[in-house]
Amino acid sequence: MQNYIRKRAVRIAQHIINTSDTVRQTAHVFGISKSTVHKDVSERLPRINQAMAEQVKNILEKNKAERHLRGGEATRLKYAGSSVESGI
Repeated sequence: MQNYIRKRAVRIAQHIINTSDTVRQTAHVFGISKSTVHKDVSERLPRINQAMAEQVKNILEKNKAERHLRGGEATRLKYAGSSVESGI
């Protein structure tokens, strides 16, 4: 594995641990794809630092469990103003 890939995987993991960001948010911050973030933290990171990989895994599992709540909130906010505008 290339050294820059190792460093990127560790930086991504540190970011997720510090911010509890989702894969999508992390990909945006680093300017890379969601697939790259996922591969770095799920496949590469365990070979580099098992303890850090476990922390990231727990955070991502929590995010996955809560995603239906975030989606519902986003939809609620999206349509919050439309009921006033449409006269409902």
